[in-house]
Amino acid sequence: MAIQQVQFSIENIDDAEGIQGVITALKNIDGVQSAELSPETDTGVVQFEDTKTSIHAIKAAVSMVDYVTQPFPMDAPANPKN
Repeated sequence: MAIQQVQFSIENIDDAEGIQGVITALKNIDGVQSAELSPETDTGVVQFEDTKTSIHAIKAAVSMVDYVTQPFPMDAPANPKN
């Protein structure tokens, strides 16, 4: 078990409902330890247990609430299985 952290961009979230929707989607993923969004910088940070979830599940969850994400290459997990 290893806790990983990924930072990603989230564009066009400028209301409380959108922020709460993304946080709820992320926290519903088994293995997500924490999720924080910063609309001022259009970024989000998620800490997750890499044996329970992956960057792909995180991206899919955010996409389900109609926001586009793009992992920052320098912060993406190095595990090729993710």
